[in-house]
Amino acid sequence: MDRDRSADLRAIAIEAALLVREPLAAAFRSEMAVDYKVDLHDIVTKHDRQAEETIRALILERLPGSTIVGEEYGASGEGRVRWYIDPIDGTSNFARGIAFWCVSIGVTVDDEIVAGVILDPVTGNMFSADLTGAWLNGHPLKSSALADERKATLITGYPVARDFRLDGRERALENFATLAETFSTLRRPGSAALSIAHVAAGWADAAAGFGVNTWDVTAAILLLRQAGGTYTSLPMGKVEPESPDHFCPGYIAVGAGASYPTLSRIGQDISMRRTAAGPVKTHAQSSMHTKPNHEINAPNDS
Repeated sequence: MDRDRSADLRAIAIEAALLVREPLAAAFRSEMAVDYKVDLHDIVTKHDRQAEETIRALILERLPGSTIVGEEYGASGEGRVRWYIDPIDGTSNFARGIAFWCVSIGVTVDDEIVAGVILDPVTGNMFSADLTGAWLNGHPLKSSALADERKATLITGYPVARDFRLDGRERALENFATLAETFSTLRRPGSAALSIAHVAAGWADAAAGFGVNTWDVTAAILLLRQAGGTYTSLPMGKVEPESPDHFCPGYIAVGAGASYPTLSRIGQDISMRRTAAGPVKTHAQSSMHTKPNHEINAPNDS
């Protein structure tokens, strides 16, 4: 992929994200109705749907023929350039007035991530990346992390109710206890994309999730790696081991200069046990992602 072309795609993603910033910021902490997808853990608002519609329209105006894969409306189009859109990553936070949610737009060409944008409408922070680098509000972004996991801050949503079903309540709680006792600080803010962006910015040392979708992490993967951090994908028994990173439902994100053996061990163990427990989805099935979020991999482990 031409580096200049990736920069053009990043510019379109930035324009699309900024287009929905003001409406979402105005709706935040207002009275709003919520709907539920699979269960009471997985909610959606009209603002998710409206924002995705706006983003889709802008992208197709700027680059007709694109394939668009969104959380709310699934996949459409057959172009090589694929846009993965999460109009509000952290909808539960958005709906309840908790200021940790974002707009995430990732771009791939032939399954290579070439551009990505994560916008935090509350703070105004715009994280972006393409094949030439990573930026925060237009300034070069460099990740950093504490070398010792005992002094580090970890962001993870694990475990949620689904993890109790998949891993067993006792094992899941034991995993959580080990992480809570190992890391100096453990936080559960509720948005995978924004959590990984915080690692890319050096505001947290690591993040981990074991039930995410492509629209949650595609932009964040490129952002973290271009900022110097490490992203390890985990197939979790849902996709083939050689699948592209953004198709994998599990991840460990670590800032530059660090390696956390306890987090790595627990993440790999969760992935291997789930792989042994069920059938693996083929790469072709994973790459299409034609169904909405709640029909693929929900509830989201943000």
